[in-house]
Amino acid sequence: MNLLVGTAGHIDHGKTALVKALTGVDADRLPEEKQRGITIDLGFAELRIGDLDIGFVDVPGHERFVRNMLAGASGIDLVLLVVAADEGVMPQTREHFEICRLLGTQSGIVVLTKKDLVDNEMLDLAKLDVGELVENSFLENAPLIAVSSKSGEGIDELQAAIEAVAGNIPQRSAQFLPRLPIDRSFTIKGFGSVVTGTLLAGEMAAGSELELWPGRKRVRVRGVQTQGRTVERASAGQRTALNLGGIDHSELERGMVLAEPGAIEPTQIVDTLLEVVPGAARAVRSRQRVRFHIGAAEVLGRVHVLNESGEILSGGKGYVQLRLELPVVAVPGDRFVVRSYSPQATIAGGEVLDAHGHRHRKRDLGKTTAFLARLSEARDQPTAQIAVFIEAAGKNGLALNELRVKTGLLSRVVDDAVDALVENGRVVRLGGHAIAADAFSELKTRASELITDVQKSDPLAGGISREAVRDRIFAFIDTSVFNKAIGELVASGNIASENEILKPACGTYELSVPQTKALDGLRQIFRDDNFEVPKLDEAIRDVSAKYGTNPAETRKIFQILVTSNEVIKVSSEFYFNRQAIDSLVSKMRKQAAMTADRLINVPAFKSLAGISRKYAIPLLEYFDSSSVTVRLGDKRRVI
Repeated sequence: MNLLVGTAGHIDHGKTALVKALTGVDADRLPEEKQRGITIDLGFAELRIGDLDIGFVDVPGHERFVRNMLAGASGIDLVLLVVAADEGVMPQTREHFEICRLLGTQSGIVVLTKKDLVDNEMLDLAKLDVGELVENSFLENAPLIAVSSKSGEGIDELQAAIEAVAGNIPQRSAQFLPRLPIDRSFTIKGFGSVVTGTLLAGEMAAGSELELWPGRKRVRVRGVQTQGRTVERASAGQRTALNLGGIDHSELERGMVLAEPGAIEPTQIVDTLLEVVPGAARAVRSRQRVRFHIGAAEVLGRVHVLNESGEILSGGKGYVQLRLELPVVAVPGDRFVVRSYSPQATIAGGEVLDAHGHRHRKRDLGKTTAFLARLSEARDQPTAQIAVFIEAAGKNGLALNELRVKTGLLSRVVDDAVDALVENGRVVRLGGHAIAADAFSELKTRASELITDVQKSDPLAGGISREAVRDRIFAFIDTSVFNKAIGELVASGNIASENEILKPACGTYELSVPQTKALDGLRQIFRDDNFEVPKLDEAIRDVSAKYGTNPAETRKIFQILVTSNEVIKVSSEFYFNRQAIDSLVSKMRKQAAMTADRLINVPAFKSLAGISRKYAIPLLEYFDSSSVTVRLGDKRRVI
């Protein structure tokens, strides 16, 4: 089993000494740290107890280096809250404790250090002091162990406590895409660029290709180390070092994230559930500039409180949108900390609900908070969470790849969740796209109503084209949704589709006497004249004059013949009777069967059809486009 343990506590309370007493490793690695005797940046150590592989993250305790502490505290399984017995709870003890609580740390041990410097009475006072701090928190019933890192007293007891607590820590979910926030980068001669971080989810293996965010730069994993050992792959929760190829050390910095190619998208608008720390000096208010800490990243941004008052008071909770000045990587469920811009202090923290939000309008406040409340209720439930996102997308639906990016879930988890929603009737799946069943039903209803209304308002139109329906009802909606909706309407028998024209299945043409005569006149022209037909404009003009219909009206009447497939459009000028076209194709194929090469030229075609070149060329080009013939120079092969 793997366990990641982080220290927390005030400066000079013995965090680094404690880690050394436990592991034998001095986590202070920088010359400046050795010289000044304080921890400045993150330090790391390893320990194996039986089957338990423990990684330690030692953090600085000075208030100036809280940003470094935050980079290491994110992702730990267990915290050692370190309090010096001779000083008790101090300002950074409180701030570090609040940070761990806001980051969602669920397990911990309180360690009273420097036991050798105090008597029993002083030790009891320190215990009472810590008890007041952790009351009603995740550490309220945690083990409290007094140790001396100098003499080693209590260290064995602490190791046993770590082992015992580890047995109650749940394994990390295997449902999420691999992500590694980078908290340190350096170069090793002969190896190149190396990054370290806590693998938040999934696995990363040697030889794989990853993407670096922000920036979308592709890198290769040359080698992997965990717990100081070279391994084939690292798993979620492990301190991980990756030797990267394809990138220079100068391009890497703390706060970047490594993930599978195409798996994530950076964001600058994040919808959250925010908690303001008890005892905060002032409320968190809209437009307030803050420092946003997530993973190993720190970016500036502004708060937009999603309630009528525009503020959240000390100790309160509420929905907040954070608009960031630089992109970050986040998925729902990620924990974060908010610090004031100046002077810097931890003022709030919480959980990401929608990592790719959009600017909310004040008039939609009720709808927005209802959506975020549903997301909050759906935490740790992939199917419920995905249902909320799909239903919120409305008529547009969501591509399954979008769902993977929005949730950070593996493709198989997204697929299974969507399939479950399809089975219970909440979602319609269209290949790689999903739409809420209610939204899909509404689209079908609107499309059916449009087709019916067009038929009623203009019977001569003969229906409405598929493209017109798409433009008016399905604009900017995935093509698969449109095709599925029209397909179901046709299959149900409510709508008929003829030559890309949609109309009510029971629709009839209610023509006046002149219109009926005009229709019969047009039919007669294109039937009697066979291939020797006039151009369409001429036919329209002649019929309009003969039967008293206006040209626009006659053109609509003519469209009835086209829609019913009685007349075929060969070119913009010429239309021919369908039976004549079919008969000519039959003649061509019969004659072609008598030759080895099945070729026919223009003169032979004119003779066979009994037409002039004026008609022959448009007809041959139509046959080419219809795959009846294939042009080969000045001849055609009949298929």
